[in-house]
Amino acid sequence: MSDAGVSKDAAVSTVGRPGGRGGQGRGAEGRGPAPREGRRRVTGTRRWVAVVFLLPALVLLGALVVYPIVFSVYRSLFDASGSGFVGLGNYGEMFSDEGIRTALQNNVVWVVVAPTVSTALGLVFAVLTERIRWGTAFKLVVFMPMAISMLAAGIIFRLVYDQAPERGVANAVWVSVHDTFSDPAPFPGAKPRPRSELRPSGGGGFTTESVVRAGARVDLPLVAVRQDDLRGARSAVVAARRPGVVSGTVWLDFTRGGGGRPGVIDGNEKALAGLRVEAVRGGAVVASATTAADGTFVLPGAADGARLRLPGANFAAAYHGVEWLGPALVTPAIIGSYVWMWAGFAMVLIAAGLAGVPRELLEAARVDGAGEWQVFRRITVPLLAPVLVVVLVTLMINVLKIFDLVYIIAPGSSLRSANVLALQLFQSSFGTDVDEGLGSAIAVFLLLLVLPVMYVNLRRLRKERRR
Repeated sequence: MSDAGVSKDAAVSTVGRPGGRGGQGRGAEGRGPAPREGRRRVTGTRRWVAVVFLLPALVLLGALVVYPIVFSVYRSLFDASGSGFVGLGNYGEMFSDEGIRTALQNNVVWVVVAPTVSTALGLVFAVLTERIRWGTAFKLVVFMPMAISMLAAGIIFRLVYDQAPERGVANAVWVSVHDTFSDPAPFPGAKPRPRSELRPSGGGGFTTESVVRAGARVDLPLVAVRQDDLRGARSAVVAARRPGVVSGTVWLDFTRGGGGRPGVIDGNEKALAGLRVEAVRGGAVVASATTAADGTFVLPGAADGARLRLPGANFAAAYHGVEWLGPALVTPAIIGSYVWMWAGFAMVLIAAGLAGVPRELLEAARVDGAGEWQVFRRITVPLLAPVLVVVLVTLMINVLKIFDLVYIIAPGSSLRSANVLALQLFQSSFGTDVDEGLGSAIAVFLLLLVLPVMYVNLRRLRKERRR
């Protein structure tokens, strides 16, 4: 046999051999089938296995998601009774209704403010807790509100925002700060006894009808003083007449148990200490004094020929803080409760992403002279951008469905001012004026608002898989 024949047979043998160069589906030593053939066999002959496992999930998905969406779209085209076809009439009514427009405006505020503030606080907490020893305990405390249901959180903050400082924590703190810099009125709500010398003079104050003269004594009886404001008060004393000055007494003209004479200081009637008494002439204050512990006051001779006035500051109502749940502040107040709950969620996710940031990049930047703010702004935040987007998008989807906190925290008088689309959907579908057609239209519109956010989230997930 010639050399050419041997070479040809060897080449054929090599091509047909399992380990030869021509073997495309096996390894160098013929280990196992080709991957492409294996994949074809699994998807080709065992596809029914995948269908069997997916069937329960698909049935539930169709029953709980697809069918309600399709039915809501169908129902939104009919009137409240469900028998009359109105086409897009419900959608037109939705945008013409003032209450629904308010809900839409509030939803815009929620979507812009709540996720942004929660994410920003979560970022700050995650970065700062890396620098303290008790960072884990701090994270636990911040994340703890996530263990509370929306119902419980709503009840908690309904009490926190209570108008009465005795019950509402927010107003208790606010009133304490206010009273630190501004003295409260000594006798709020007090007023002169009827048919006395004092008459209302505007601004909550009271002024005598006639002028006073030096050497005279002027008694000013008051009523409607709360018993709590009289704790530790002394008995009133009749002021002595003094030449060249105006003297007098301000007291509570009321005797416990009955008796006593109107306009006369009886032995057991209480003095009103700390009241400001002014002498007014021509609209200007010419002299002033403050009542002593026994209710007496003394004005200098400049008060001669003037009228006496008890300013309204003596009787102003006690400061009760801010009306957190009023029409003006109810939405920011409820957003504050939402941030309290979800800032911990944002912090945990961002902290997990921060753990994967290469430390050598941060140290290199510090070695190059970058300050902590520059490191945070130019390195930490850009590296955490994917995590921040995840948190922001998740919270935006969650906020578009907000219902529980608004329904529980907002009182009836402010419910329309705090209204959101999810709450309006509930009220239109199950409230006093039931209109399931309008409620279905709101549900479809809410779905359309959520879809762009979900699309952005899905695109981000696909990009992450490709990496």
